[in-house]
Amino acid sequence: MQDPSLDPVLLQSFVAVAESGSFTRAAQRVHLTQSTVSQQVRRLEDQLGCALLDRGGRYVTTTPEGERLLGYARRLQQLMAEAVGQLRQSAGQGEIRIGVPEDFAARPLTPVLAGFADDWPGMRLEVTSGMSHELWQRFQDRELDLVLVKQRTGQAPGLASWPEPLCWIDSRSRPAVARDPVPLVVFPAGGLYRGEMTHALDAGGRRWRVAFVSASLASILAAVADGLGVTLLPRRLATAHHTVLEDAWPAAVPDVELSLHAQPDLPAAARDMAARLAALCETVMGPGAPPADQPKNSL
Repeated sequence: MQDPSLDPVLLQSFVAVAESGSFTRAAQRVHLTQSTVSQQVRRLEDQLGCALLDRGGRYVTTTPEGERLLGYARRLQQLMAEAVGQLRQSAGQGEIRIGVPEDFAARPLTPVLAGFADDWPGMRLEVTSGMSHELWQRFQDRELDLVLVKQRTGQAPGLASWPEPLCWIDSRSRPAVARDPVPLVVFPAGGLYRGEMTHALDAGGRRWRVAFVSASLASILAAVADGLGVTLLPRRLATAHHTVLEDAWPAAVPDVELSLHAQPDLPAAARDMAARLAALCETVMGPGAPPADQPKNSL
């Protein structure tokens, strides 16, 4: 059984002859000798088991079988040209891998990404949202080019940082703060807020239990609003369905900041993206603090 695949080199010679009506002009078009073009067309005819060209007249014309093949051959050539063009274009593009906390993953981040895409149409953006300790580890492993993480103040100086005031949040309609033990709505183990919550409660001598766990910020906010427990979150995330408890309840928590980090020697497009992220944080968080002189241990 013969191989059903069609050699694109043979098809190229066939198309050249069919479109030019001459082996001589076809040879000039494909930059081969006339005898080579003739041999390639013969090979194609042998492979398909039928005559593709009528060579008996003044001009070479296609047979009915050749006319049908010509349409397919042109489409195949077009597809191959498109494939080459796309691959070459892709090779000239770059990729920026960004990690952000979940509260930055949608709005207000997407308008910034859209503006960047307009100005850098050849760049591909890959955005990952998640918990800060996971994003930081991926950044350390150089899997992310730019990252926004929540961290204790000054622990990993980056391009800039912004204070992130935390507060205890309870339900406005079904408060849980007076329950004993107090139910907690938390992110999975390892999250910064969860650790601060349990440490503060232990230091304040308050009994607690984990009542609800979710990796989704939306789920955390909804669970608190519906009275499943209290949580510790940035103050700016509290909604009309929440009550912000007193700052000192049950004990003070360490300061937290949002910090922007970038890998060294980034290309111009990635540096521009970093500047746009910093401007976004200035708008959302307030003026950024300059990085410290000496790095400290990261989270």
